[in-house]
Amino acid sequence: MKQDLVASLRAALVALLAFTILLGVAYPALVQVLALGIGAKPALGLVGQAIDDPRYFWSRPSATGPAPYTAMTSSGTNLAPSNPALHEAIVARTGAIHAADAGGGAGAAAAAIPTDLVTSSASGLDPHISPEAAYYQVPRIARLRGFPEERIRALVAAHVEPRTLGILGDPRVNVVALDRALDALARR
Repeated sequence: MKQDLVASLRAALVALLAFTILLGVAYPALVQVLALGIGAKPALGLVGQAIDDPRYFWSRPSATGPAPYTAMTSSGTNLAPSNPALHEAIVARTGAIHAADAGGGAGAAAAAIPTDLVTSSASGLDPHISPEAAYYQVPRIARLRGFPEERIRALVAAHVEPRTLGILGDPRVNVVALDRALDALARR
């Protein structure tokens, strides 16, 4: 009887160890390797940044609190379109964009502001915006940085990421990477 109990415990511990290694180490490592190999440009933990300097491209607003882009409080606002708080947030964000665009003439300030510049993402951490949102900001950045708009447009075009595997998601621009490239362009 004692030998059966010891044999059963040994078998259970061996199974626990084997499944821990298989499902806790080997499988996650395999998934990570596959994701890195398949993904066009893996984020590797890149999170949006709270930037309000008008000389930079702006990300989607973050819904995390108390500070923006805080991974510990990642969430969307879950505000319904009929919620007055959503309307107030959009009006405030639109005002900030128009204020940043002021002095730029009839360029971007006259165009409709892309939705993703005034509404937060589901996670509140997304570093991506639509190409339209990036191109919208080109006149402001070109004016404030003293570059021709064509040069900034070319920088945006070089940072447009296609749909994943050609079918998943939408084309997007990683604002963190784009702003780094913008700083590199300014140092030349």
